[in-house]
Amino acid sequence: MPLFRLHGFWLTQQRAESVKLVHAQFKPRRDDVFLVTYPKSGTTWLKALVFTVLNRSVHPVSDAGHPLLSHNPHGLVPFLEYPDRTMYPVMELEELPSPRLLSTHVPPVLLPSGISTLGCRVVYLCREPKVVLVSTWHYMNKRGRECWSGGGGGAWHYMNKVYRDCFTEFDRAFELFCEGVSLYGPIWDHYLGYWKQSVAEPNRVLFLKYDEMMADTGNHVKRLAEFFGDPFTVEEESSGIVQDIVKLCSFENLKKMPVNCSGVTNPIDGLAIENSVFFRTGKVRDWENHMTEETAKKLDRIIEEKLGGCGLTF
Repeated sequence: MPLFRLHGFWLTQQRAESVKLVHAQFKPRRDDVFLVTYPKSGTTWLKALVFTVLNRSVHPVSDAGHPLLSHNPHGLVPFLEYPDRTMYPVMELEELPSPRLLSTHVPPVLLPSGISTLGCRVVYLCREPKVVLVSTWHYMNKRGRECWSGGGGGAWHYMNKVYRDCFTEFDRAFELFCEGVSLYGPIWDHYLGYWKQSVAEPNRVLFLKYDEMMADTGNHVKRLAEFFGDPFTVEEESSGIVQDIVKLCSFENLKKMPVNCSGVTNPIDGLAIENSVFFRTGKVRDWENHMTEETAKKLDRIIEEKLGGCGLTF
């Protein structure tokens, strides 16, 4: 598996070059908002929620022409490091009007320093590590089967070469994950970097947990609006807009939207990804279908040890 470490985090060579170009060329603006996740941690859902909260005056939730009805969330909130910035220049992000809503999987040490010094707001969503592993394994195997069936030419062959050894067997993926070897990993260092920032700068970095958001999405929607300095008015709350946002952006609703049942997002590194791939179950304890109690406890112990009593628990 051709991964190597860049400032302590595992990346493919292609991804590392893309991240380096972002670090060198991207020019943050003070009013930029960044949505950050470790891969397969609820990125699509977070994009839908934040886009809808921030744009509720321009795109009313009840509007029959709401962008979420015609665009996959990834098409509305672009990534910093995708598509491959050696092929698609970072400058395309310069053309976006302010305030920009952007996303990334990059750990804080690999982000352009201006994001912090300018005080750009960051929303970080983390997910229970066992669920992340299972979700990643399913995602890469689904894409892997498409690669190995012969579709997509050279780009698909590259994906096959990168991920085949790791993701064909769950036990192998589990052991690598426990060793910290995964794209953008180790997961615990990724979590810790943003957790520490949220403790030090709570007004700039909002740290959220997927399970808690799923359990009480409405209050988290309010929390997001408050974090962005645009809380819901009494009139808005009375009109039921919070509940409307929760319903529009729910995993179940997003998954069944025609735009997410067919079509593809913009190519990522030359690979057109089917919109349906971004939606599987959305369940918080799906790991129970893939791990024994013993293996689950092993990963729990590792995560607890690596987080080292910082206050972040699962």
